[in-house]
Amino acid sequence: MTEPRLMLLDSASLYFRAFFGVPDDRADDSITPTNAVRGFLDFIATLVRDHQPTRLIACWDNDWRPQFRVDAIPSYKSHRVADAGTVEEEVPDALSVQVPIIEEALAALGIARLGADGFEADDVIGTLVARHKGALPIDVVTGDRDLFQLVDDAASVRVLYTARGGVRNPDLVDQAFLAEKYGVATGDQYADMAALRGDTSDGLPGVAGVGEKTAAKLITAYGSLVALRAAIDGGDPAIKGAQRRNLEAGAAYLDVAPLVVRVALDAPVADVDGALPAHIADLSAMSRLASTYGLTSPMNRVIDALGLGGD
Repeated sequence: MTEPRLMLLDSASLYFRAFFGVPDDRADDSITPTNAVRGFLDFIATLVRDHQPTRLIACWDNDWRPQFRVDAIPSYKSHRVADAGTVEEEVPDALSVQVPIIEEALAALGIARLGADGFEADDVIGTLVARHKGALPIDVVTGDRDLFQLVDDAASVRVLYTARGGVRNPDLVDQAFLAEKYGVATGDQYADMAALRGDTSDGLPGVAGVGEKTAAKLITAYGSLVALRAAIDGGDPAIKGAQRRNLEAGAAYLDVAPLVVRVALDAPVADVDGALPAHIADLSAMSRLASTYGLTSPMNRVIDALGLGGD
């Protein structure tokens, strides 16, 4: 019997990777592109086959730039806004038309998809991890380092990080990986280090003069960002010179950075079992998608990985 295991997909991370990694082989632009759909379905087939989850949930960005994060740090993802007059994310047209097809394909196959209004997929993942950790092992599949904060060996929570080796050969991120790669001991410490360091790809400035290595050393030395800030406020003589000046100057940023960096653990996410489908949920919809968009092969690979045979 397969060991119970929950797999949570950072869906946007995966379909962006598929879009840029799978060739667009259309004969002309009048045909709907499907490279992201095909890649995404192939990713699911590979993940199910290689890691044998018993529960699988595709986590969704209902809001890619939540207002509570923008209120805390207005520059959050501001460089990704498509147009100054909108709040839409800048997404290639050839990808945006494929996202609804991915949604339809998941529904037809019977694979759970969950989002929460006003929250990112990261928050959905964080909430589901908080809800289920300790009850069964959890694999978080993403190309986003932000989710390293959820790593917890004691609760069997790890990240399958796809940014380097892809879905076929992901980095298996546990606490040993965090210690070796970043010099921090836990997922919590990673989040604190990330807040100090900042992240230009998300529009987070960080503390001036504090790079990744310095941030990791400070968090390791003091244990947490809260303890570090208490030491700064208490006049700890080990924190001095330019470093003290920079940390003191960054106080207002550090007041709000954890609100942005840390994923929500209590987003309003529906209580869905996520058990792998025992049969194809909507055979007619699956057949229509396969024939309309030429998805027969990737659909069949998912069906085979799920063990649904010719159902």
